[in-house]
Amino acid sequence: MRVAVVGATGLVGSVVFEVLREHKFPITELLPVASARSVGKIISYDGTDYPVIGMEEAISRRPDVAIFSAGGGTSTEWAPKFAEVGCVVVDNSSAWRMDPTKKLVVPEVNADELTESDLIIANPNCSTIQMVLALAPLHKAFGIKRLVISTYQSFTGTGVPAVNQYEAEKRGEDTAGTDRPYHYPIFENCIPHCDVFLDNAYTKEEMKLVHETRKILGDDSIAITATAVRVPVHGGHSESVNVEFHRSFEVEKVRELLAATPGIIVQDDIKNNVYPMPLLAKHRDEVFVGRIRKDESIENGLNLWIVADNLRKGAATNAVQIAKYLVKNELIGDKVAG
Repeated sequence: MRVAVVGATGLVGSVVFEVLREHKFPITELLPVASARSVGKIISYDGTDYPVIGMEEAISRRPDVAIFSAGGGTSTEWAPKFAEVGCVVVDNSSAWRMDPTKKLVVPEVNADELTESDLIIANPNCSTIQMVLALAPLHKAFGIKRLVISTYQSFTGTGVPAVNQYEAEKRGEDTAGTDRPYHYPIFENCIPHCDVFLDNAYTKEEMKLVHETRKILGDDSIAITATAVRVPVHGGHSESVNVEFHRSFEVEKVRELLAATPGIIVQDDIKNNVYPMPLLAKHRDEVFVGRIRKDESIENGLNLWIVADNLRKGAATNAVQIAKYLVKNELIGDKVAG
């Protein structure tokens, strides 16, 4: 299996390599790919050093699968060119998520929608992935009517520049006037501003939760509102999700459904102060769900606290899981290699 990792020198790219190794993904040829300024740098993977190559060279070597973590502009320009040579692209950016001709996939939820004709597959937003994984079995059982979402998102979701800003502020440096990604300090602060503001006064990140959730669950009737907040947490997104169902439910049934869902770990023992936290989710592939309780203010209401490592299940792990599904179901591989 010829595997290209596009954006190999970035924050998510580095985690993709970790996940590929941990999941023992079948690789016969590894192609680290990045922009021209990074060509020639060395990436170490599983005891071997690989030089970073450029886009054109990567395409000429006809990879079987390419995992893109290089931003929307890069994906818009280059993903179709990889697809033209028969390479399946799993894209981490927002470029293709709402394209009606492209699948938006969380493997545990809707990987069965994938076919051999899907050459560009979109990886959902990190916050959407962890939430939808928990909501999918509940939607099937009780029917989701409305969601009220509040996210508490690690600054690592903004990439290396945000990590640099946080670390500089932690050292006591004044980052005002520098080329920092946030308008305000992130160290010891919460910023209710993820991505850019849109005309409706929501941010782009908040509207991703709206549109992507409906697309993955296949239900445009779900009413959704969201507030996304950037917090000084070094890895891991947390979400408070208020759910209103069409049908009645019992909390124990909710716990049962969640516990039976692959990729979810229920941590919900308040008597012993057991609940999900990003500190415990860091470097883990699972999604953790706790604080499961009825919303006593409305009929058929439920509250959930959902936590996951945004660089793992929220990005790299989900992408690798998509690629693994394609290999397992023979949707990539020999048809390109031959």
